[in-house]
Amino acid sequence: MAKYVMAEGEIVMKKGIHPEYVTTKVTCSCGNEFEVKSNKETLHLEVCDKCHPFYSGKQLNVSRKGNVDKFNKKYGFDQNKAA
Repeated sequence: MAKYVMAEGEIVMKKGIHPEYVTTKVTCSCGNEFEVKSNKETLHLEVCDKCHPFYSGKQLNVSRKGNVDKFNKKYGFDQNKAA
């Protein structure tokens, strides 16, 4: 990538080949809106940090107990007999 360096050490980019860098309005499907910098004016997301299960803390942990119960039922083990 060719860079043009001025005498003072300032880097100057080529003119006319770069897209405009504008403030972008981002809208999520959950209704959350925020602004970032991008070369597009609007962006639409399906999942953001407010509605994503991992980042929002509302992640459903898979119950391992259900898997153990399914195993015991499949192979005929009874938890009450073992205890």
